[in-house]
Amino acid sequence: MYDHILVAIDGSKTSNLALKEAIKLAKSEDSTLRLVHVVDVSLTYTDLGAPYVLDYQEAIRAAARKVIADCAVLAQEAAIKFDTKSIEIDALGRHVHDAIEEEAQRWPADLIVIGTHGRRGVRRWLLGSVAEGLVRIASKPVLLVRAP
Repeated sequence: MYDHILVAIDGSKTSNLALKEAIKLAKSEDSTLRLVHVVDVSLTYTDLGAPYVLDYQEAIRAAARKVIADCAVLAQEAAIKFDTKSIEIDALGRHVHDAIEEEAQRWPADLIVIGTHGRRGVRRWLLGSVAEGLVRIASKPVLLVRAP
C-alpha cells in the first residue's frame, strides 16, 4: 500500500519515535524510506555583516549531517531500503512544512510520517508546529506520531 514513505526527521525524541514507527511500517509493507531533514538558514541571511555568520551556518549544516547520520544508523540496523535527503531553506518566508510537502510530491511519497509534540493553547500559538502546517497543506496522507 505504501511503497514510498517519507519521514521528516529533526533529531528530537518525537522525531525518533516517528522514524521507528516508519521503520515498522516499511518492514511490514516492504517499503522504501526517505529520511528528510530540513535546515533553515534563512535567518542567518538577515545580517550577513554580523560576525561569525558563515561559522554559524556551517554549524547548522554540521548538526543536520549528524541528525541524518544518526537516523540512518537506525534504518541500516533495521535492514530496510532507505535514502536520505537534506533540504536547505535559504529564503525568508519559506517554511519547513512547505519544503517537506514539496519533497513528498517530488519523490513521490505515498505517506508522510512526522512526529508532533502535541502542544496546546498558548504554547502552540507561540511556537507553531511543523506537523500542523504540514497536515494543512499535504497532498499525501500524513501519519502523526505523538510524543508520550
